[in-house]
Amino acid sequence: MTTTPPSKGLAELAAESGTKFILALFVDLRGKPCAKLVPVEAVDLLATDGVGFAGYAVGAMGQEPKDPDMMAIPDPASFTPIPFIREGLAIVHCDPHVEGKPWPFAPRVILKSLIQRAADAGFEPWVGAEVEYFLLTRNPDGSLSPADAADTAAQPCYDARGVTRMYEHLTTISSAMNQLGWSNYANDHEDGNGQFEQNFEYAEALTTADRVVTLRYLLSMIAAERGMIATFMPKPFADRTGSGLHLHLSLTAGGSPVFPADEDDPRGLGLSPTAYSFIGGILDHACALQAVVAPTVNSYKRTGATTTTSGASWAPKLPTYGGNDRTHYLRVPDNQRVELRGGDGSANPYLAIAAALGAGIDGIKRSLDPGDIGSGGANAKHLPPTLLHAVDELQADPLVTGVLDAGAADGDPAVSAYFATLKREEFFNYHGAVSPWEIDNYLTAF
Repeated sequence: MTTTPPSKGLAELAAESGTKFILALFVDLRGKPCAKLVPVEAVDLLATDGVGFAGYAVGAMGQEPKDPDMMAIPDPASFTPIPFIREGLAIVHCDPHVEGKPWPFAPRVILKSLIQRAADAGFEPWVGAEVEYFLLTRNPDGSLSPADAADTAAQPCYDARGVTRMYEHLTTISSAMNQLGWSNYANDHEDGNGQFEQNFEYAEALTTADRVVTLRYLLSMIAAERGMIATFMPKPFADRTGSGLHLHLSLTAGGSPVFPADEDDPRGLGLSPTAYSFIGGILDHACALQAVVAPTVNSYKRTGATTTTSGASWAPKLPTYGGNDRTHYLRVPDNQRVELRGGDGSANPYLAIAAALGAGIDGIKRSLDPGDIGSGGANAKHLPPTLLHAVDELQADPLVTGVLDAGAADGDPAVSAYFATLKREEFFNYHGAVSPWEIDNYLTAF
């Protein structure tokens, strides 16, 4: 969101922007955006008391029907007018509280806890995010097709004609991002038919996570108004490239970047020992990280893809690192940042950023060595082949489970165990469904 002077309260911000209604918004552990629409006449009540939700009805928030109200407390610094969706409408991101305390199952609360851990270690985390998505339509038989019927090329990536045919949608989103002060700097057709990416400048970790959630909402609403479906599903088509959520991660200390090397880097990437240890931490925890950054059954159709009609999957299979090379789990495009390419469009941005930061800072604390360029350290192994394998890795990794539990106080239930149970149930629900592939292969095979 745009940075707001702390002296300005919600009522003043609403008055200055001509806001009539505010979406008080947060996401559950799965990333579902939840909100109440609050009239500006109740803005003082929203600012002081928040707005109440039945947590069990929200979804994956660690509550049962008997539990007390979850109060969404707004963060005025995240206040964002969105008149291009509806005149007089604004969003404010909220931190859910229960009985006056931040709720440990709230993803935004978890990320704020990790940002504080980074601060305790002497660092300020910065993140850029690449939001990839498909624009689709549903056919009369229920199947899906690219919304642009002419988008049929075997290699559609960067096709100027594909971008031009979607000009109205792309420029509407671009103008919205720039109106919000996000500095949209590129909009392109990605590698799959119907797939696009629209980029904005990096910012503080919490700001970027808020922006990803807001952008998904804007994309969904603006696409729907044109009769399209904007989907962040990692792999909607078996034969086409999937959608990632690539995260560009960097740290500063006292406002100065810590990743660039002070002297020549013998590995040749221009990175400091701190940066290499950060890389080492992410690689060391990569298999467990996948349960958080690639958290759906469908995620593993993307990372497990062997090829696509375009000739490449663009998804890593091994936790390795390298320079400006998109085949690695961690790409180092320059000496300012590292790009985590293992995450996908289904990732909850708050949890994904928190888990990546937690792993990287653990690497710094332990002075981990990531090994030679192109490797993944001493314990490198293949990434998990399914969500079930990833959850097993998660539960065996106390660092990543500790990230999910970061907002919990002593005696609170473990968020990580709850998250693992949700994901195991998701896998077995999928596993229990009979697919067309099974009918095609088994119906008359015996």
